[in-house]
Amino acid sequence: MEFVKRNFQWVMLVSGFLTATMFYGLVAPQAALESIFGVSFDGGLQSIIVRSWSALVGLIGIILIYGALVERHRVFSAAMGALSKAIFVSLVLIYGQEFLGQAAPAIIMDIFVVLATLVFFVAVRVQRSAA
Repeated sequence: MEFVKRNFQWVMLVSGFLTATMFYGLVAPQAALESIFGVSFDGGLQSIIVRSWSALVGLIGIILIYGALVERHRVFSAAMGALSKAIFVSLVLIYGQEFLGQAAPAIIMDIFVVLATLVFFVAVRVQRSAA
């Protein structure tokens, strides 16, 4: 368990960086939507929503990077990142099954991060119980 606790920051750094790349949807919302889901939009409201979603996803990436670098905030940052990713995966599985093929890389990464975070939480809990 010490190995997990000691190396989880690398999972957070890599997934945080990949997640933060969604900031590009702020400047290219059409391209972001097409690259993740393979669909386009045709209106101003959709542009605002995709830009907002991209910003929020990008901020989760920054939170993951911050948590990887600042150990005292690692558990909180990991929880926020994993919760956000679990919600995204759940929504796609429940309401967006037609996008599973296109969004598969993001979904696979997010599931991995959620599972790794759960293992990290167990490792933290075991260490705190032993202390």
